[in-house]
Amino acid sequence: MLLKKNIPIGYIFGKIKYEVLFVAIYGIAIEIIYQNFHITSISIPMTIHTVLGTIISLLLAFRSNQAYDRWWEARIVWGAIVNDSRTLARQVLSLMNDPYDEDAITPFKHRMIKRQIAWCYALGKGLRKNDPMPLVRKYVSAEEAEFVDEFDNKHIGLLQLHARDLNNALKQGWVNPYQQVEIDSTLTRLCDHMGKCERIKNTVFPSTYSLYIHLALHFFILLLPFGLVELFGFLMVPVLVVITACFFLIEKMAIHLQDPFENKPTDTPVLSISRNIERDLKQMMREKHDMPTAMAPSRFYIL
Repeated sequence: MLLKKNIPIGYIFGKIKYEVLFVAIYGIAIEIIYQNFHITSISIPMTIHTVLGTIISLLLAFRSNQAYDRWWEARIVWGAIVNDSRTLARQVLSLMNDPYDEDAITPFKHRMIKRQIAWCYALGKGLRKNDPMPLVRKYVSAEEAEFVDEFDNKHIGLLQLHARDLNNALKQGWVNPYQQVEIDSTLTRLCDHMGKCERIKNTVFPSTYSLYIHLALHFFILLLPFGLVELFGFLMVPVLVVITACFFLIEKMAIHLQDPFENKPTDTPVLSISRNIERDLKQMMREKHDMPTAMAPSRFYIL
């Protein structure tokens, strides 16, 4: 996720440097032809560009809104994951009890909570197509890691272990049926959040819509110098570059926002959120050693 401050100009305009360079060369060529050969017939009334520019602006605005909706939905889902992870830890700590030996159940509680930490990291890494197992092994036993490693989606395996332990707790009498239903509903919500993230990840933005806007934008830019050359003369090239840069930046912004799990600076910061969840859950367990700190931003963004 991009931070509010210190976003370098090079990052912003680096995304469109080749497009801007092409437009500048193209504009200079049109200007040279117009000034040296006095071919006034190449001038086109600005009314045409006004109409085309208005239409393309509306299309870009719609695309930007749809892309931002995808990014914001991903952030909402991960906010819900934070809440339900805390809820699961609270339920495990407060609802699970052994009337005969409370100390005997403490390792069981901590195992479930640490597995939830692993689940958050596994989901975040999995959405970015990275291997989550090095992180998962830090929080689960070797036996559980071997079980999880058999799954293509490691977070599904971890959720399955949650369900298995919850069923075992019911058989042992550590929770009653009503408490088991409450904890299971939290696991169901976590599964729902997982599915929403996978839907966003696997549902591509309509390629035909993107292609039509892209072609229309380039057609507009190719025509634009013919409307500006008579109005601005030698100033046509910088005016052309500024106008086209604005259009290109809006298009690039939409392209980056529409995929919030691609390991890019504009991503939803899933690893940073997972680190915060880890810190909160460890504090709930009263663990004081190996306490993680908030993830430091990498220059102008945080992942």
